[in-house]
Amino acid sequence: MTSPIQFTKMHGTGNDYIYINTTVFPIQNPKDLAVRLSAPHTGIGSDGLVLIGPSKSADFSMRIFNADGSEAMMCGNASRCIGKYVYDKKLTDKKNVTLETLSGIKELQLTTRQFSGSREEVAEVTVDMGCPVVDETALEIEVEDNVYRGTIVSMGNPHLVIFVEDITNINLPLIGPLLECHPLFPNRTNVEFVQVLNRDEVRMKVWERGSGITQACGTGACATAVAGTIQKKTGRETLVIMDGGALTIRWDESSNHVYMTGDAVKVFEGELEI
Repeated sequence: MTSPIQFTKMHGTGNDYIYINTTVFPIQNPKDLAVRLSAPHTGIGSDGLVLIGPSKSADFSMRIFNADGSEAMMCGNASRCIGKYVYDKKLTDKKNVTLETLSGIKELQLTTRQFSGSREEVAEVTVDMGCPVVDETALEIEVEDNVYRGTIVSMGNPHLVIFVEDITNINLPLIGPLLECHPLFPNRTNVEFVQVLNRDEVRMKVWERGSGITQACGTGACATAVAGTIQKKTGRETLVIMDGGALTIRWDESSNHVYMTGDAVKVFEGELEI
């Protein structure tokens, strides 16, 4: 008989994942488990599975598996939730936490709030997302008889950022997968459609590589802010509004680092047998 595995479902601006502490509950088949648990009707329902583990080079490590079982290199929203997880569960008392990812070590700055009594929890997390890598700034791609002009930005994972006049005119379920799997991207790509509201605010919708439409994407928000600055559509600090909420993205000119600030929310906890 298998022993139950404890999990926590969390979200950052609506980007929801299932979190498991593998130092207590080792996982042997994360790809298959991600597919099974992410299913909305027969599983828990999520954008994927996140495994929190030990690290020789940082305070903790993260592995993230999308809803289709593919392993992602990085997720900003999941990183913030890990910061809340490890602090609220008293796995650390540090408010500056380092996290090992497939895209390198990320630094998390935790902002806590005091509840009645002595309970203190993380309310907001700022992640140092590192330096962006900008490739094409005016790439033209034709799909479904439409030509889209996009900016290619890597935040440790690939993004295609496309600015449009009216985001409500985009048929994301149709266009998203066509761009994700376009021959120009042999390893597939994340896709962001963005409408500029003003110099400090944009509205973004995302098609995530391996997950499809999600409520938010942290690395996508960072890529969007970088592309907006390059295209002179926004300033160095941008509020990126997504279906699940908003993130504040700051691209620091002196260090070239991108900083992402947003919420981290626990939804519920439970046990499962695998």
